[in-house]
Amino acid sequence: MQNKETGLAAQLERMSRVDTAWLRMDTEANLMMIVGVWVMRPRLSLAALRERVEARLLQYTRFRQKVVEDALGAQWVEDEDFDIGRHVQAEILLPLRGQSAESALQARVGELAATPLDTAHPLWQIQLVEDYEDGASALIVRIHHCIADGIALISVMLSITDGGKAPPRRQQQPQDDHDWLSDALLRPLSNASIKAIRLAGAGAGLGLQTLVNPPDPLDGSLEVARMGYQAVSDIAAFALMPDDSHTSLKGKPGKRKQVAWAELLPLDAVKAVGKGLGASVNDVLLSCVAGALGRYLSERGEDPAGKEIRVMVPVNLRSQEKAHQLGNQFGLVPLVLPIGIANPVERLYAVKARMQELKGSFQPVLAFGLLSVAGLLIKPVQHAMLNVFARKATAVMTNVPGPAQPLKFCGSTVERVMFWVPQSGDIGLGVSVLTYAGQVQFGLIADAQLCPDPAAVVRGFAPEFNTLLTLTLMLPWGED
Repeated sequence: MQNKETGLAAQLERMSRVDTAWLRMDTEANLMMIVGVWVMRPRLSLAALRERVEARLLQYTRFRQKVVEDALGAQWVEDEDFDIGRHVQAEILLPLRGQSAESALQARVGELAATPLDTAHPLWQIQLVEDYEDGASALIVRIHHCIADGIALISVMLSITDGGKAPPRRQQQPQDDHDWLSDALLRPLSNASIKAIRLAGAGAGLGLQTLVNPPDPLDGSLEVARMGYQAVSDIAAFALMPDDSHTSLKGKPGKRKQVAWAELLPLDAVKAVGKGLGASVNDVLLSCVAGALGRYLSERGEDPAGKEIRVMVPVNLRSQEKAHQLGNQFGLVPLVLPIGIANPVERLYAVKARMQELKGSFQPVLAFGLLSVAGLLIKPVQHAMLNVFARKATAVMTNVPGPAQPLKFCGSTVERVMFWVPQSGDIGLGVSVLTYAGQVQFGLIADAQLCPDPAAVVRGFAPEFNTLLTLTLMLPWGED
């Protein structure tokens, strides 16, 4: 009887509206998958990997559930035909003549990033390259964004490593989007705050008021239509932003993806540059990203002088202790990168000023609300809404702080961790910055048409940073 009731509960577990929005955001050009790579030494066997996944990862119910869509959205349903062999598979790299193992791995990751997951089963897969190079193995992990955001997946990553803390046995059901947003973020806002936001943009203010006092229920077609109309007003706040500078990085993406990652930078050196120049670690890293993109365009014959591009940056909206609940609870803020400023110090301070402007912004909350509403709408209307983000931005970029010490997995040391964020709509570029074990890792995923040589971009990160480092070392040294 208990098993029957458990099965019935699983059948009735609805997907949140925001997660539904991510589910429906897949296009031929951009699949909503988070893709990651681990490089470990010594080598890991497929049997050991499957054993660890069964023992740890499958404690999260989401990884045993498939998605069933219906007229009202989607449901999480237990996959009665679950097979660990389907989700954890062996991968053999066969480098071409003259191709390194690393280049072959990058090429394979690019292929997998453009390959849809099987919707008849849980939306995740792990490929193990058991014999990668020099006694190491490599894991390629793909997880659909509807399962979880980056912060939640870091919690998952830590829990499956050696000594990792398993998720609570009684996992609370995540709150519905509007309940969570209202209770945790919006109800504490004073009427004065709401009024101030309304003065800054009527759409934003009305959208926040709608979320503070969410309509109930939301199951009528007229109510959904009204919410859709309100969303049009809300999104006007984003639509009023000026367009990006035109570059070859912006356009209609195709179906092929390429990935690349840069040489590691020592985090202590980045901190030293930030301290010497009066900027944060984040400011320094973002300045290097802007410089590398400007350098790439210049090498391709485009003059970046005076140009700026906008990147959409995810902002976490959840508490860390609730990360095990998975799902998506983050907003987006538009950050303008001054790729046309050649002077590295001037560029750094321009980035710092832009970051200061974003602090205290309500745009992440507004973006979360828009995604929540988008999850209610039919796919064409949802795509039209979400493409507003794409029209105003050239890239998606995320900066994630990882563990300070190297992780162990099945006795092997995880030497490198890399990941790539998905791009929505017509955005063709994704930049990832990850700090792990005292090192900074830059990663890039790009549409093969818009950015045919992503390796050329990542090669520019180290020179940009080294220039800032040299200038910092030339500063006068004092007791302070």
